[in-house]
Amino acid sequence: MSDILVINTGGTFNKRYNRLNGELFVDNDSQAFEEITSNWLCEFEIVNIVGKDSLEFDDDDRELIKNNINQHNSKNKFIIIHGTDTMHITADFLDKNCKDKVIVLTGAMVPFSINPIEATANFAMSYGFLSNCDTSGIYICMNGKIGEFTKVKKDKIQGKFVKTN
Repeated sequence: MSDILVINTGGTFNKRYNRLNGELFVDNDSQAFEEITSNWLCEFEIVNIVGKDSLEFDDDDRELIKNNINQHNSKNKFIIIHGTDTMHITADFLDKNCKDKVIVLTGAMVPFSINPIEATANFAMSYGFLSNCDTSGIYICMNGKIGEFTKVKKDKIQGKFVKTN
């Protein structure tokens, strides 16, 4: 089993199209993650919690993420699949509450079910980074950028994540 725990909280990464009402909904299972990793030659442990668009997140949801991290005290490395709109708020919360862990938050601007490339690339980059990083901290990995959460931000004008100084 991997020393990395994946915590799937929902977000655009997991959205799927409902053919009956024409709307996108957040999937509460890990179908996108399972499709991404189905041909990887490693095992993953995943926990599905929250299951919301991050705009609907509240402090109780962040507590649930924190508690899941702390419950898995045999693990030191975590990938959190998270919605992009409030990723920075969760990152800040975890920075204050989960010391001595290596945590990467990632997600997607476009649902995996519509175009799997971005979600796949973001997850793969997160996994590669985390596999080679032993420096505790909270990181964001999006759109080919990875860094401390205070240095990778969503630019809503450009519609992508950028590195800041």
